[in-house]
Amino acid sequence: MNQQQTDFDEAKWFHLFKNKARVLYPNSDPAHDFLHIQRVVSTAKSLCASEQGRWEVVMPAAFFHDYINVPKGDPRRPYASALSAEATIEYLKSVHYPEKYFDAIRHAIEAHSFSANITPTTLEAKIVQDADRLDSLGAIGIARCFATSSLMSRPFYAEEDPWAEQRSLDDKNYGIDHFYQKLFKLMDLMNTETAKKEAAHRVTFVKEYLAQIKREI
Repeated sequence: MNQQQTDFDEAKWFHLFKNKARVLYPNSDPAHDFLHIQRVVSTAKSLCASEQGRWEVVMPAAFFHDYINVPKGDPRRPYASALSAEATIEYLKSVHYPEKYFDAIRHAIEAHSFSANITPTTLEAKIVQDADRLDSLGAIGIARCFATSSLMSRPFYAEEDPWAEQRSLDDKNYGIDHFYQKLFKLMDLMNTETAKKEAAHRVTFVKEYLAQIKREI
């Protein structure tokens, strides 16, 4: 372990960031609440260990990637990650986090967003993006999708054509469409090998779930 690593008090920063996140993310949006942040941080830590990323960059980026939460459908949505990045840096300055990590943290937050369409150019940014996207898949991804449907007053499926066999996909109006229009595509967009394997596992589960819905309706 080098001197830089021994000088970084992980437990101190983790505790501080967790307490900040607990009050920063409201329960009003279950898809982007404190529990979402906890899952992303946990996944990001696992990816960091398997992919040999810098936790000093990944940890704050994972905790604060949704610092500014712009609702889906809001015209400011593509700028949410940039707004979150700037707010995070201001916060990190206020708590005297090491400035040498700021540029990498800023990029990791800016690039995590699907809407922003920014290509991650560092391993740490790829890890944060993968961790956030994995939370959109699997059992928890299903729960988040339908929670968002409720917030958007969006029915679970189209009454006359639930599986878009005779119409175009429209996830602004139908919940199930979101899996086919966006979420299943995330598997092929994962950056790290670890995330690709986990994404494949989660997508298989979601498809089994949707097959059950098809039997029920």
